[in-house]
Amino acid sequence: MAAANLGVINQGSVTHHFKSDSSLQKSFLKTQKISFCDKQWTRFSQLELKSKTASSRHQSIVAMSVSQTVSKGKITVSPLDLEDAKEPPLNLHKPKEPYTATIVSVERLVGPKAPGETCHIVIDHGGNVPYWEGQSYGVIPPGENPKKPGAPHNVRLYSIASTRYGDSFDGKTASLCVRRAVYYDPETGKEDPSKNGVCSNFLCDSKPGDKVKITGPSGKIMLLPEEDPNATHIMIATGTGVAPFRGYLRRMFMESVPTYKFNGLAWLFLGVANTDSLLYDDEFSKYLADYPDNFRFDRALSREQKNKTGGKMYVQDKIEEYSDEIFKMLDKGAHIYFCGLKGMMPGIQETLKRVAVERGENWDEKLSQLKKNKQWHVEVY
Repeated sequence: MAAANLGVINQGSVTHHFKSDSSLQKSFLKTQKISFCDKQWTRFSQLELKSKTASSRHQSIVAMSVSQTVSKGKITVSPLDLEDAKEPPLNLHKPKEPYTATIVSVERLVGPKAPGETCHIVIDHGGNVPYWEGQSYGVIPPGENPKKPGAPHNVRLYSIASTRYGDSFDGKTASLCVRRAVYYDPETGKEDPSKNGVCSNFLCDSKPGDKVKITGPSGKIMLLPEEDPNATHIMIATGTGVAPFRGYLRRMFMESVPTYKFNGLAWLFLGVANTDSLLYDDEFSKYLADYPDNFRFDRALSREQKNKTGGKMYVQDKIEEYSDEIFKMLDKGAHIYFCGLKGMMPGIQETLKRVAVERGENWDEKLSQLKKNKQWHVEVY
């Protein structure tokens, strides 16, 4: 699940293609450094670094250079009337009447040693499909539903990976973080294209200018509560589940939003296979360097790190490492969010229950209270 935004002022783009047989090619991806007072942001720097060694299939990397007005070390956004609504936009475009948007760019996010391919996809909705952080778009891939001849494909939901202003801060784009779903025959070990994910492959194979039918936005459970700018937000993600949290963090630390001055604590736990699989790592590392009192970031790399028992390090193992702190934060009203594959939740729930027992608490009662207090937010797929 995911979404993003297009360019606003002096926007230009440069496209470079990377052949599928290239293992070590120089990247000519142009990046533009934007100075914000004493801070310096390099757009898509992670993509540039990983593209240098990325052997990506049928891929086009697009870089956008954008000039922005600067305010108090953060990026000025517009239009600010996106802050006026009292309720989030919901289902503005339904499956029977989707909005036809335009692909702006498709960029590979992961390095060559990552298992699988994950792409950052920017979609231009022209300001016609506004959304809030934590919501999702539906995407209807082209073609007909094989189970319902003559009917379109079913809607696939993707968490939006940008703030309401999009990656170019003008409220006209949304970004999606999409992992290409590829099926390999268990007997032959070969890819079977007929069983590959229809929508994820359509999105990852898209080119700038291609049209995409979107629905939504949908969802309220993952909306970022902003009533208390000093609140603590604990975010737990596996893989592309990091999408909504990227939107939260850009709103907290990158954008200058007059109505939201975050001064609390944001703590991100991200579980992926290895270093090459890390998503948006440069952005998150930048926040860590610039806002050490307001941001914490813990990575769980299952194929590179070991947990305390010598097994693979999963995100629940990282949670257990800091369980005492986490429980104390929850007792003080912290929000906790989970996003990713639904298979992540049983292990996390077991870990939290075990920790609760060790602390002499009843986990079922505690969980019930967290839900009642609206501190517990889950979106898995």
